[in-house]
Amino acid sequence: MPRALLALLLLVALPSWAAEPRDLTWSEMIPPDAPVVEPNMTPLHDLAKLSDALAAEAGPAAHQDMPDAPVVKGLNGERIRLPGYIVPLEVNEAGRTTDFLLVPYFGACIHVPPPPSNQIVHVKSEVGVKLEELYQPYWIEGALQVKASSSELADAGYQMDAEKIYLYELPE
Repeated sequence: MPRALLALLLLVALPSWAAEPRDLTWSEMIPPDAPVVEPNMTPLHDLAKLSDALAAEAGPAAHQDMPDAPVVKGLNGERIRLPGYIVPLEVNEAGRTTDFLLVPYFGACIHVPPPPSNQIVHVKSEVGVKLEELYQPYWIEGALQVKASSSELADAGYQMDAEKIYLYELPE
């Protein structure tokens, strides 16, 4: 009888242990009544101006539009999976990025002004990720914390200790 009870307990508890994280979209991280800020990205069509763009990139970081944008407090503690681009803050001796900002579009915080803080997640990972290409998007899984943090690149409205980090691939 104790074996049957143990099996029943495992069946009841298993869904909470094995629960898949919820896929979260970046728009769900903005409260419905919050102002929407479009990314300040200017495409470069005239390649003759490439040297000017590269020189500007080497200059001081661009100003973040909304460093204290409102967040969705109900997301606190929720296990989520979020796709995005990694902006490294710290790389360990093995060349793995262990502390980074996750942003919704390529180049945020590096090539263009950072998005509002409610569109940035400050992620820490014990294992980290070896970045081969900065323009490669990744899935990040873990419990989301509604907690502000600051770095020299941008302010983030959310934080996460990554449980999993893997390449984002478009469904076929």
